[in-house]
Amino acid sequence: MPDQPAFTKLVASLPATVPFTGPETLERRSGIPFVLRLGANESAWGPSPRTVAAMCDAAMQTHWYGDPENYELRAALATKHAVGLANVTAGSGIDDLLGWIVRAFVEPGEAVVASLGAYPTVAFHVEGFGGRLVRVPYRADDDHNDLPALADAAREHHAKIVYLANPDNPTGTWHDAAAVRAFVDELPPGCLFILDEAYVEFAPPGTAPLIDIADPRVLRVRTFSKAYGMAGARVGYMLGAPESIAAFEKVRLHFGVNRVAQLGALAALADTDFLAHVVAGTAAGRDDYAQLAQELGLRALPSATNFVAIDVGSAERASQIVAELARRGVFIRMPGAPPINRCIRVTVGLPEQRAAFAAIFRDVWGEMMAQG
Repeated sequence: MPDQPAFTKLVASLPATVPFTGPETLERRSGIPFVLRLGANESAWGPSPRTVAAMCDAAMQTHWYGDPENYELRAALATKHAVGLANVTAGSGIDDLLGWIVRAFVEPGEAVVASLGAYPTVAFHVEGFGGRLVRVPYRADDDHNDLPALADAAREHHAKIVYLANPDNPTGTWHDAAAVRAFVDELPPGCLFILDEAYVEFAPPGTAPLIDIADPRVLRVRTFSKAYGMAGARVGYMLGAPESIAAFEKVRLHFGVNRVAQLGALAALADTDFLAHVVAGTAAGRDDYAQLAQELGLRALPSATNFVAIDVGSAERASQIVAELARRGVFIRMPGAPPINRCIRVTVGLPEQRAAFAAIFRDVWGEMMAQG
């Protein structure tokens, strides 16, 4: 048998990692199909009819490559955000964009600061490119990202990057624009701030900060996966200073956003009525989950996203609930680190899905309480 060619020292030192175990994998392992898919924060409303029509038309040209410059999509995004074309780039989801950023800015051994339990793809890329992740716990009193502690860690570790999701995943909590803007000015010189706004369409007014697009300290990443209902198409975009955006031309996969996805995203941007419908329906669903939690003597964390985290008291109990719901065909998730791992996280479904979830969750919770 021929010898295995040597991997790089970095790759050889890393464990095999899948940041998210998909529901399909869980179904294959258990042999139980999910009847309620409420764990990945996919939009229950799906893409708009205009988006579907555009993607169906584009499918007839699947033999063509997509535009490697994503020109029309970037132009539409530039218009939406009142910035220049040079301030926008697009990739195959925020996960892809995070990889570009780490690759472009982080030397081996340099520190990146993020909250403990934050979006796991951050750790995947930081460690995969040889960086050093510094984790800061969420605030224990209200489960928010601890902005002063994140800034302190950035100064202490001479961090190259600080990552913040606002609104946050997995808690759903958020800071207002003034707090985020002040946080930027607390970071040390030479530190890049990644502001992940994947859920910002669901957030109340005054959440997204006004930051000069020419400020090289800040990169904002957004997605079509959540409010626009295009998670399976993999379209994300980044806003930033022209010098930073231009640098990603050195590392990005130029055909990463396929033709069908590009044209679907263009149609999604134009269908503002459908977006408003999804946002309103999601807000009603968050209220339903909060009422359900209250009915059961539990507490739902305030959320500005398309999911709700419900505090069930302990990580052990949260893990038991996730497992028992899976046995009953319900896919949800839970945060992975304390103190927020005492919660379960449930995506807002359509009214009938919420009603079905409520009935099953009441049953599971009642059985757990009866057992003590």
